[in-house]
Amino acid sequence: MKHTLSVLVENEAGVLTRIAGLFARRGYNIESLAVGTTEQFGVSRITMVVPGDDRTIEQLTKQLYKLINVLKVQDITTTPCIERELMLIKINVNSSNRSEAIEIVEIFRARIVDTSEESLTVEVVGDPGKIVAIIQMLNKFGIREIARTGKIALTRESGVNTEYLKTLEATVNNAV
Repeated sequence: MKHTLSVLVENEAGVLTRIAGLFARRGYNIESLAVGTTEQFGVSRITMVVPGDDRTIEQLTKQLYKLINVLKVQDITTTPCIERELMLIKINVNSSNRSEAIEIVEIFRARIVDTSEESLTVEVVGDPGKIVAIIQMLNKFGIREIARTGKIALTRESGVNTEYLKTLEATVNNAV
């Protein structure tokens, strides 16, 4: 299972290196990583996606707390969250399929940020599912390049679990 960890750290040189080293020494891969400052001066948030079972993540959390400069570690995998990624994707287009590609971009509420005779570069912001879905739809045009940020996430203060609501809505729609 993939876990999303939110780690608050003091914003000092070498913190990310120590955290990455901790994972590397134990043979764990970080699948997604995003780092940025927070609302507190001198504090940064590291959001990472890590594969592993609950026991493994619990051990990693304990090890993270032992590192200097780590202030707080949260496994937010099952917590209601708002999750986003940013992706730039460059695809092949020509005069015969350009309008179809633009239509797909519009359906996903993405933006065209660069265009040429042979390509479109699209900016997509959304949850990880949206990113995967648009890649699948644009794949038929031929993907030249992709650049993606890591996932960022904040817990929902409302506590509303939108994933649960989606499954509930699907159940209701299938019953009708």
